[in-house]
Amino acid sequence: MAHMENQEPNNQESAAASSFSQTSQTRTRSWWKVPLLTFAVTVLVVWGVGAFAYPYLYTRLIYNGLENAVVQHGISPGSSSGIPINTLYTMPTLASPSQSNALGSTGNHDTLYTGGWLDLSTGPEVLHVPDMAGRYYSIQLTDPWGTDFAYVGRRTTGTQAGDYLISEPGWQGKVPVGMKRIVSPNNTVLLIGRTLVESDSDLATAYGLAKQIQLTPLSQWQPGQ
Repeated sequence: MAHMENQEPNNQESAAASSFSQTSQTRTRSWWKVPLLTFAVTVLVVWGVGAFAYPYLYTRLIYNGLENAVVQHGISPGSSSGIPINTLYTMPTLASPSQSNALGSTGNHDTLYTGGWLDLSTGPEVLHVPDMAGRYYSIQLTDPWGTDFAYVGRRTTGTQAGDYLISEPGWQGKVPVGMKRIVSPNNTVLLIGRTLVESDSDLATAYGLAKQIQLTPLSQWQPGQ
């Protein structure tokens, strides 16, 4: 009986020690779960935000860089003369391969390029195109997110002469009679025009037409201008 009585406390101590050990292991495992869970949540948040922000910010960075390049250096390879805001410039020669980063260095070899940047915060701009007499041409309007939100040209509006009012979204003014309004989703717009050159002998004629693609502030525009 004495031996049995002495054994019972030992069993209790062993059970207590085992319970303490299991509790300690449980606490240890729980302690590791906290930082692992935090890490996993952080990775998911960073990945989710990055997946959304990267394409958004990357496009804006490219757009801003392109704007600075055009305004400061123009679109012709080797040019040191920029194109002022709300002004268009047409290349007098065909695009050709070049080591420069100019827009005209990687374009189509049968196309004359017209380019410029619009700032509509000061008011709408009137885009004038001449009668292209059936010639293929295209004027592309692009917003800061890289969306081509409008086209003027043979495929969309025909080749007859016309005037197009380009305005910011909230503009409430009156559109002149006979003029079509193009609403830009942003105050900043990249304009890229392309005029087809059918042959070497056609270059002068194509250039004479392409350089008539012009911008005029609505506040300065007159009918028949």
